[in-house]
Amino acid sequence: MRILIYSYNYYPEPIGIAPLMTELAEGLVKRGHEVRVITAMPWYPESEIYPDYRGKLYATEKRNGVIIQRCFVWIGRRRSLINRILFELSFVLLSFFQALMGRRPDVIFLTIPGLPVCVPAAILGWIYQVPVVLNLQDILPDAAIHVGLLSNKKMISIFKKLERFAYSSADLICVIADGFTQNLLSKGVAPEKIVEISNWVDINFVKPLEKRQNYFRLENNLQDKFVVLYSGNIALTQPLETLIDAAYWLQDIKDIVIVIVGKEEALEWLDAHRQSRKVNNVVLRPFQPRHKLPEMLAAADVSIVIQKHNVISFNMPSKIQVLLASGRAIIASVPSNGTAAKAIKDSGGGIVVPPEDSKALAEAIRELYEHRDKLETFGEKGRIYAEKNYDFQISLSRYEQVFGEMIS
Repeated sequence: MRILIYSYNYYPEPIGIAPLMTELAEGLVKRGHEVRVITAMPWYPESEIYPDYRGKLYATEKRNGVIIQRCFVWIGRRRSLINRILFELSFVLLSFFQALMGRRPDVIFLTIPGLPVCVPAAILGWIYQVPVVLNLQDILPDAAIHVGLLSNKKMISIFKKLERFAYSSADLICVIADGFTQNLLSKGVAPEKIVEISNWVDINFVKPLEKRQNYFRLENNLQDKFVVLYSGNIALTQPLETLIDAAYWLQDIKDIVIVIVGKEEALEWLDAHRQSRKVNNVVLRPFQPRHKLPEMLAAADVSIVIQKHNVISFNMPSKIQVLLASGRAIIASVPSNGTAAKAIKDSGGGIVVPPEDSKALAEAIRELYEHRDKLETFGEKGRIYAEKNYDFQISLSRYEQVFGEMIS
């Protein structure tokens, strides 16, 4: 098959949707398919185009058999509605012409966020007379409205119209969790148009490794510490100040260290919060290279998933699959009725505590510190669950099957 993947993010961006789309594209190539990716110049999470790609309108490269066609995107120096609109418009317009420069695909695979890109994908589907498969990683604008990211009434109206257009123009919609399915059904999407395929993890890449003598512990003087690790996005939906506040309640145990790995700009704000709370058992570190991810995760005794109380229930962080595969116990400070909490409970890989409750989070950390046998039990159960439910090869086969059925 000739498959065109439309994604805002791709390699070398280290987190978010980029690793998932990179693994999917390269996995399909390994199975004999021709894959072309339409994407932006890499910009995430630094919020600026990477040095090697600056000053270019278009760029085409080939990596591991995948043809990658990139276009310029507007990246503003500060977060604002205008900058976001310019970002969306630049990608929608420039990527469309880039997508025309290549062989006719058999199927177009479009991942969301963001919503505006459904327009060029639909036009391309009409031009080429091929099916468009929509992959929902988040449901917009619901999620953005729910946490206050989107409040302008005119913009909400535009995005709701885009959402309806995206669902109606797609030939099939792939969702990553059951909560997404329920949301779409409530909006009148036909059930036969929805297929559930969870996000995945490469269980041969992320796996349980030696804890004590790995690079991350050695570099950060954590050899004999009880390490509680958060690594990932630091944004409005991840209240990392709650984790720092939890560290405040744990300062009586000198062995416990809270480690937060994320974007340097966000770490500066967290460090200010740490200093204001006079907390001295928190280590803040920038993102590590992707190839070092398994060893960094292995440095943890406990891994953290954290969400605000008002995160919409169907939100499913892709980090959960990765953390389960790493074989480390998880503490999830998330809404109890949400998809994230369900995944942790179903896997048996950890503990769920109320969101934005620093004392409850601290007590959960203390409990695992005092009962180390639970660490091994949670870690083993999580790893087994990941192998059975989130193995990349399982999801890859599902997508391959879906694409084949759409073009047959």
